[in-house]
Amino acid sequence: MANFNSQKRKNQMNFKKKAASPAPTTTEQPEMGYTRMRLPNSNELEQFALVTQLMGSNQIRAVCEDGEEKQFRIPGKLLKKVWIRENDVIIVKLWDFQPTKGDVVWRYLGNQVEWLKRNGKLNRLPF
Repeated sequence: MANFNSQKRKNQMNFKKKAASPAPTTTEQPEMGYTRMRLPNSNELEQFALVTQLMGSNQIRAVCEDGEEKQFRIPGKLLKKVWIRENDVIIVKLWDFQPTKGDVVWRYLGNQVEWLKRNGKLNRLPF
């Protein structure tokens, strides 16, 4: 029993030493936190689109990368959680049985749109 308690005390002491380590010096660079961004999967008929008109209920009209204006549906899981406005950049998934229509899959925020523009992902969209 005494052996267990002494081991427990050693672990606590080591933890305190690790927690009290000095702050990094000014010459060390802090790690940049990068996050992954959702991009369209062309194998699943996904592409970027720019919202042009809100048609009421759960329907929108958007211009796709191919230059055509198509009608899209906002599915129920996004309907109340993600608010879509005109001129938003979204990812849409075209229906395989009716390629003039499809579903909205993702909506990008402002800083994400700027990153996509800087990296040349939105070159085919009419801004």
